[in-house]
Amino acid sequence: MTPGFGDGSGAVKQETLDRLLEARAAKRKAALLRWLGSEREALVVDGEVVLGEVPARVQDAIADAFRRDKGTTLPTDDGPLFIQVFNPPLRLMVVGAVHIAQALVPIASLTGYDVTVIDPRGAFASDARFPGVDVRQDWPDEALEELRPDARTAVVTLTHDPKLDDPALDVALRSDAFYIAALGSRRTHAARRERLAALGHDDAAMDRIHGPAGLPLGAVGPAEIAIAVMAEMTQALRQPSGRHPVAAKAAPGEAA
Repeated sequence: MTPGFGDGSGAVKQETLDRLLEARAAKRKAALLRWLGSEREALVVDGEVVLGEVPARVQDAIADAFRRDKGTTLPTDDGPLFIQVFNPPLRLMVVGAVHIAQALVPIASLTGYDVTVIDPRGAFASDARFPGVDVRQDWPDEALEELRPDARTAVVTLTHDPKLDDPALDVALRSDAFYIAALGSRRTHAARRERLAALGHDDAAMDRIHGPAGLPLGAVGPAEIAIAVMAEMTQALRQPSGRHPVAAKAAPGEAA
């Protein structure tokens, strides 16, 4: 499908459109820059200028537009510049078809995520429990290897079972996933770090894991925990520099 352009400045050049469609098909983030009232345009794909010229002073505006998933117009010496961003789809991969997942999945779907639930336990991972959702009964590491988490992907493990959670976290930590989280207490998370270290992950890598998962809201019950996780996921997406120290968090229902 040809993307829409909301700046009202006329047709995009064919070469630019072709390159933009290629980027979108490959699920790469792209920014189309158009100077209103002129034929000047540029295309940035994954941070690289592939067509035209982009003034260095607008790079921050491009990054901000990507972060907010929203286009913007700003003044330049060459006239008003309209920046339109095309981000790949947001994805959430939930490991563990448990009660919290049943609350988290619809919230994430309403927020715009394509959700996949992964659990090899057929009694949990069923279409009846997760209607209209991609449910996979594969082992988590195999499923994640196939799904290939990228910078627009969140991975949340909910099983409390190292045999399921650890392999998923191992794959997630080797990806560009923007949010990686695991349910469990601080003691559970400390033991998890030791196991992941044995798999070759250093402290910097393991610090990417939000554990315990979710903002420390004092959440009780599956629905509130799901809200806490969704809130933290949103913070990681929209304010990546504003994440709080994960080691200091208490699990939902756990004393700080």
